[in-house]
Amino acid sequence: MSHPMPRFIALIPAAGSGSRMGVELPKQYATLAGRPLIAHAVATLCAHPRISQVLVVLAPGDRHFAACDWGGCGDKLVPLYCGGETRAASVFNGLLAANDAIDGNDWVLVHDAARPGLAAAEIDRLIDAVRGSDCGGLLALPAADTLKRANAAGEVLQTEVREGLWHAQTPQMFRYRMLLEALRRADIAAVTDEASAVEQTGVRPLLVRGSTANFKVTYPEDLALAERLLGTDKK
Repeated sequence: MSHPMPRFIALIPAAGSGSRMGVELPKQYATLAGRPLIAHAVATLCAHPRISQVLVVLAPGDRHFAACDWGGCGDKLVPLYCGGETRAASVFNGLLAANDAIDGNDWVLVHDAARPGLAAAEIDRLIDAVRGSDCGGLLALPAADTLKRANAAGEVLQTEVREGLWHAQTPQMFRYRMLLEALRRADIAAVTDEASAVEQTGVRPLLVRGSTANFKVTYPEDLALAERLLGTDKK
């Protein structure tokens, strides 16, 4: 399928179990402000006028997604039951599954299901900064805290220089063809995010300043913090 202008398509890998949350449900379905955690990211992306489609990559046996209320998302939302064992495998499988509906030059914005604080302004900032690039980019924040490297015993081995270090966030935005080929060729064990796969090809993705509100819910106490942040309007 060919389009006159590249489109912006969101992809949310949501096939994980979220074991660090210590809950029976997969983390993406934990309740946050009265809705499943994943619903906040999905709603933001579906509501954004520049996003053409939102693909959610789910585990093949997922029974929770269909039980949620997605009425406000319209035709933009497309569930794909082809998730893999790792994040990288889920993203790769999702890209393959959507191959017939995506042009090679379309932009894919991969976003974590567990980042409910993404704001429309951050999506715009990422798109505006990256769309003229040949290599893509990602939201990120410069490291503000002192960073310590530990040994196997959990003791401080050394203090790292934080200048030039950034905390990667999502969305991470790359051309469909570039991202698919990068994941196909990557050392999957070394792929912690889409940018790391693209970096293995020799490309240097652009860092676009994100927001502290766009943090990843990882531990149970993160839900309370996210709920407080969601109590204010996203800017």
